[in-house]
Amino acid sequence: MPKQKRARRRWMPPAENKLQLKVALQCLRPPIWRRLMAPDNFTLGDLHEVIQIAMGWTNSHLHAFRIGSLQYGMAELDRDSELAMLDEESAPLRKVIRRKGQKFTYEYDFGDSWLHEIVVEKIEPSDEPHPRAVCLDGKRACPPEDCGGEPGYAHVLRVLKNASTPDDRELREWAGDYDQELFDINGVNQKLQGKSESTHS
Repeated sequence: MPKQKRARRRWMPPAENKLQLKVALQCLRPPIWRRLMAPDNFTLGDLHEVIQIAMGWTNSHLHAFRIGSLQYGMAELDRDSELAMLDEESAPLRKVIRRKGQKFTYEYDFGDSWLHEIVVEKIEPSDEPHPRAVCLDGKRACPPEDCGGEPGYAHVLRVLKNASTPDDRELREWAGDYDQELFDINGVNQKLQGKSESTHS
């Protein structure tokens, strides 16, 4: 699915708090994770874009947040289908994140099913009305897009170490210069700054 364009937001209420969130891919070892700071006037839709940038995904697939018994996503895409969900753009973080220690999930690409656990580590008062999202820390690159979920990712890693068959060599060529240990926090924050400037303009 092509990337979806969102309407530029013209006005946002001032942030009351800043939220420190740890976003970690589930069931992968060694772990792949990011620590983010986001203002509580962001919506879940904004958080989706922040996670995409921070993790290194390309925003090419459907996604969903699951908070308790509720599911949020791009509701306008699936209003009349079995995938219908609450509109993430109508869910400010201050309304859905209630306390330190709260956990919820974010799934990206329903085919590969990349499940992320999100933990609320801190809730702190904001000293400015529109703070930008920031990546504070993280480890390792996200898996390549469309690699086939957890088993496909494990196979990619094996092939990068030892491509013993023609199919392996073709897969290694497909993976290109993928480096599972690579995480460029400065590059991530440059992209997040551009997203913040666009959101608040």
